[in-house]
Amino acid sequence: MAFVLIGVLFIVLRLAGWAQFHKDDSWAWCIILSPFALAVVWWAFADKSGLTQRKAMDALDAKRAARRDKQLEALGRFKPGAKKRR
Repeated sequence: MAFVLIGVLFIVLRLAGWAQFHKDDSWAWCIILSPFALAVVWWAFADKSGLTQRKAMDALDAKRAARRDKQLEALGRFKPGAKKRR
């Protein structure tokens, strides 16, 4: 996501005529658009390595554990590992 934001920032600065990005065409369009290519490479790597699926599964497991703890507390049982109330 960071690569996409940087790419959008570069395009906005180029089109706005910012001196550093517009002066003598020193920043060619290929350099300005390169963050988008890096984003595509990163997303391909994340999908191939299973990083995206692992993060989704971890979020689902955390949600499930929170729901279980809430239900146990509603039943009057205490959270595992917590000291008993007196």
